[in-house]
Amino acid sequence: QRAVAAIGRAAAAGARLVVLPEYSSGWARRITPALAEPVEGPFVSAVREAAREHGTTVLVGTVLPATDDVVTAAAEQRADRAANVTLAIGPAGELVGSYTKAHLFDAFTVRESEHLVPGAVTGPGAEPLVVDVGGLQVGVLTCYDLRFPESARRLVDAGAQVIAVGAAWASGPGKAEQLGVLVQARAIENGVYVLLASQSGPGRTGRTAVVDPRGTVLARLGDGGAGGETEIATAELEPELVSEVRDQVPALRHRRFAVVPRP
Repeated sequence: QRAVAAIGRAAAAGARLVVLPEYSSGWARRITPALAEPVEGPFVSAVREAAREHGTTVLVGTVLPATDDVVTAAAEQRADRAANVTLAIGPAGELVGSYTKAHLFDAFTVRESEHLVPGAVTGPGAEPLVVDVGGLQVGVLTCYDLRFPESARRLVDAGAQVIAVGAAWASGPGKAEQLGVLVQARAIENGVYVLLASQSGPGRTGRTAVVDPRGTVLARLGDGGAGGETEIATAELEPELVSEVRDQVPALRHRRFAVVPRP
């Protein structure tokens, strides 16, 4: 209900693209397959209907059974595992693509790999997810992927001018500050907008943000507290700015190394 309401509020504010956080379909301090729901289930169906009703493209973080057809796994698609999947839903409510999180967060006291399968980065169906939204090319990453700059560069190589990141970034000393630095770094080094939709609440940092290709923060929310109405950050993206920044600092053309996936 909160996801559907947020889509409606964002659309009313003029949004053509709505980015919802990682684990929008369900979150717990311990992510387990019990949170998984098939892509045909009530959560995704409701989000698809909201996208169709409002004519918006929606990127939404879900937990799906590892055996679901849209999951592209680098590991065996076991029935006792789930997958962290961002779904891209078009303005007619159609499913236009999916991205299975490649980097599982095994750090601090969290062990995502105990319950989730990692997304494949090579092989059939493992191409980067880049979605056209009004002529802007929007690439998709998830949370921990931010710590791997080659993941963002891979999307840029696939044509991305915008990188959308759904997150449920763990809270802790310095974690919110690290998140802010990483989002700005990915924007600056790639000459892209970065759209961060970050869950708030116990155990998560919040700090949803929109950053432009120069690293300027256009919008940022706080940690969100423990409840209340879902906060929304909005911004207008200018494709001309992406071209201008990349012409001013042609770092992408000056590159001397390529991104090579590891199995």
